[in-house]
Amino acid sequence: MKKHMTKAAVAALLGAAGLALASTSASAYIVCNEVGDCWHAHEQYAYPTGMGVVVHDDNWKWDDHDARVHWRWHEHDGRGYWHNGVWVTF
Repeated sequence: MKKHMTKAAVAALLGAAGLALASTSASAYIVCNEVGDCWHAHEQYAYPTGMGVVVHDDNWKWDDHDARVHWRWHEHDGRGYWHNGVWVTF
């Protein structure tokens, strides 16, 4: 009986550890503006109204035939968005 309880306790601890790791995994988003600039964001911010910013899940893919969509690879500090080729913080 003691052996079964030990196995159950170990299984419970492993399950709890797995849930803890899964709940703290980093999430990311793909954000695009109305002119087709897209970039990664680690948090889902409330972007200024009227900027035409759309937030997608990290697994989002754009249509390969959409020539206006381009990726902004430049690193940037703080929260913000791309506008006319310039990173604007807010």
